[in-house]
Amino acid sequence: MTKDQQAALRVVVSAAADGIGRAIAEAFLRKGAQVAIFDLSEAAVTEFRKQHPEALAEVVDVTDEPAVSAFFTRVLDRMGGIDVLVNNAGIAGPSGYLEDMALADWRGCLEVGVDGMFLCLKYALPVMKQAGAGAIINLASTAGTWGYPMRTPYAAAKWAVVGLTKSLAGEVGMDGIRVNAICPGAVAGDRMDRVIAAEAKATGRSEGTIRDGYESAVSMGCFVEKDDIANMALFLADPASRYVSGQIIAVDGNTERVR
Repeated sequence: MTKDQQAALRVVVSAAADGIGRAIAEAFLRKGAQVAIFDLSEAAVTEFRKQHPEALAEVVDVTDEPAVSAFFTRVLDRMGGIDVLVNNAGIAGPSGYLEDMALADWRGCLEVGVDGMFLCLKYALPVMKQAGAGAIINLASTAGTWGYPMRTPYAAAKWAVVGLTKSLAGEVGMDGIRVNAICPGAVAGDRMDRVIAAEAKATGRSEGTIRDGYESAVSMGCFVEKDDIANMALFLADPASRYVSGQIIAVDGNTERVR
């Protein structure tokens, strides 16, 4: 991608004031792209604005359709279009045996991870179709390609993202829009630490045992980093990937088996 192409990109990233989303947004900013992000955490958004005053950063609940619609209107007012949409919003959901879970917790996980993605797509797609081009990058998970015992709501949401990605790629290909999904494996950081702690509490196993299980299930025997996911997002937005669509791409060190 040339410097001019990088600077021309107009990128929207959901849930991007922290974690993987922030790493992706910052990777595009370093390339000179115009970037708009939103997140539910007011504190995280405030910190993001301090670090990146050139970006549009707002507090938005991805499950609130009027709020999402209004955000995309402001994005268009500011940037004039959308070239790349990165659907990153998702939550870990509850850990434990399915029969012990509350319906509200089950629904909450799918509402953020699937309904929220639908809403972002609903308001970005008409803009991309009018332009006759666009790259959509959905964040799934290796949990969307394997089963994930004790994390069934999360796995169900990520399998839904895989199906959405495959189906939408077929739906909008003739409009010049590419749709792909990135499936991170275990990503080092606070969120994975919380997942491991919750799983340890639900199963009675030690956090060390659970962490070892994640690592031993992967050929390369380690967690990946947020920047590894961001680098894949950059590639999927680049003209070098112009014929890559409908793909479910793992960045995980090669998951060999269910833990």
